[in-house]
Amino acid sequence: MSAPVAGISTALGHVGKIATLAWEVVRLTPRRPFAVREWIQQAWFFASVTILPTAMVAIPFGAVIAMQLGSLTQQIGAQSFTGAASALAILQQASPLITALLVAGAGGSAVCADIGARSIREEIDAMEVLGISPIHRLIVPRVLGAVLVSLLLNGLVSVVGVLGGYFFNVILQGGTPGAYLASFNALASLPDIWVSEIKAAIYGFVAGVVAAYRGLNPTGGPKGVGDAVNQAVVITFLLLFMINLLVTGIYLQLVPPKGL
Repeated sequence: MSAPVAGISTALGHVGKIATLAWEVVRLTPRRPFAVREWIQQAWFFASVTILPTAMVAIPFGAVIAMQLGSLTQQIGAQSFTGAASALAILQQASPLITALLVAGAGGSAVCADIGARSIREEIDAMEVLGISPIHRLIVPRVLGAVLVSLLLNGLVSVVGVLGGYFFNVILQGGTPGAYLASFNALASLPDIWVSEIKAAIYGFVAGVVAAYRGLNPTGGPKGVGDAVNQAVVITFLLLFMINLLVTGIYLQLVPPKGL
């Protein structure tokens, strides 16, 4: 078997195993007893390591979008649409992606390292010998914690990003506050918020599952755990952008745009 074919086969094998783990997480979530304490602790951990970086990233991100769109709309004489364009870009695209990247980069890497350390210490094998499902006991609370924090952070990023865009467009570029708000109200709709939250939930789920999968399958001892953390972050980023393309395409086909 040639190297490219072997590489493709290995990649497809990993995708299948990740999908299997995702299904196991969904299947075992309703099982009782649910590890409520572990879920709350993991959600708090995700929030503690991502809230401040997320807010700090959201401000310049919203500012860049507002300034770029403000400059473009001035060139084509459509300044009144700056608010709608920048706010919709933040709500539908920037907010869930920023949330997912930070949840995967900060929280997901920590989860992968924790699960990987347990794996090389054979704690996972010991749990299976005792009849305890490591997926139900360890993975489900972490994945659900990532989903919960992603939903909450997405709302935070949306608010901070839109306010940052408003400030930079109105204060620094001389835009009109009324036109900014009126265009946003005219073109934005409730499904825009829903699709943003759906994306955030999917991204959080994927980030948690990929981090758990790489943590459960480290190779090469402690060094392998470090490699698994790096791989988990890279794989998550690739999957997030592909999922974003798919969800956005479906949304644009199913939800008609709101006209003036």
